[in-house]
Parts: sequence; structure tokens; C-alpha cells
Amino acid sequence: MPYLWYKAFHLIGVVVWFAGLFYLVRLFIYHVEADAEPEPASSILKNQYQIMEKRLYNIITTPGMLVTAAMAVGIITTEPEILKSGWLHIKLAFVAVLIGYHFYCGRLMKQLEKGECQWTSKQLRALNEAPTLLLLVIVMLAVFKNSFPTNIAPWLVFGTVVLMAATIQLYARKRRLDKERELTEASQS
Repeated sequence: MPYLWYKAFHLIGVVVWFAGLFYLVRLFIYHVEADAEPEPASSILKNQYQIMEKRLYNIITTPGMLVTAAMAVGIITTEPEILKSGWLHIKLAFVAVLIGYHFYCGRLMKQLEKGECQWTSKQLRALNEAPTLLLLVIVMLAVFKNSFPTNIAPWLVFGTVVLMAATIQLYARKRRLDKERELTEASQS
């Protein structure tokens, strides 16, 4: 029975952690875009985003990561033979990359606070897709285990990357066209 409790809270931790990571980088995008606003709006927005970023990172995202890791240890203590599974070693390697991403986001947050972040909003949009790819691979490894579909999984990941890149480009085009339309309407007024 403890295994099921560990597994349930492991999944809850994963959901919380990923929700935080997805929203955190979205806040970074807005934070960077606030530079384009006139004062005092720019300062007000950046201050608000800093507060939101810190709270999200410290109160939601990091605890989600810690619960995920603690419950994974619990699962392993109740099912130690799982450590012999090759799929788990690969999954843990991807989780290590995700943890690195998590702490890199914390570093970006500090750079934004100091006004030292060099990332553009477009670059941050691309960075925001990294956890999606990691989630895709990690979940597939957890579900398929030793039956991981190596024939189709790389194509699925590649297709996801292409779809995300196309979506980012289309959204950038839409924003540019909207801005051009606004400028045209403002000049006609």
C-alpha cells in the first residue's frame, strides 16, 4: 500500500512541478516584453513579474520538484528491484536534465531581477518548450518501460519540435501583423 501512496504523490508532484515550470518561463517572456512599455508601466510590470516569479518558483515549482523527488525515493524503497531496470536509468538521466532546467530558470529569474538577462522574448518562447519535450520522453519511458517504442518515439519527439517551432513562428507573425495593424489604425486616427 505505501507504494501506491508514493506513486500518487509522485504524480501530483510532477503535475505541480511542470505547471510551475511552464508558467515561470511564460512570466519571463512577459517580464522581458515589459521593457518595450513606456514608464511608469514598464517598472510597475517588471516589479509585479518579479514578485510573481519568486512566489511561483519558491512556493509552487520548487516544492513540486522536491515532492516529486521524495516520492520517487519512496517508490524505490518499496520496490528496490526497479533500480535494475534500464528504462529507469534513462528516465533518471532526463529527470537530471529537467532539474538542471529548473535551476537554470532560477538563475534566469535572478538575472531578470538585476536587469542582466540577455534572452529575447522569442528565445524564451523556445526555451519554454523544453519541459514539454522532457515531459513527453519521461512519461513515455514511465509508461512503456522496457517496451519503449524506439521506432516511433524519435519521430514523435521530432514532430513535436517541428510543431512547436512552427507555432512559435506563426505566433510571432501574428503579433507582428497585429502591431502593424495597430500602428496603421493609430496613424489614421
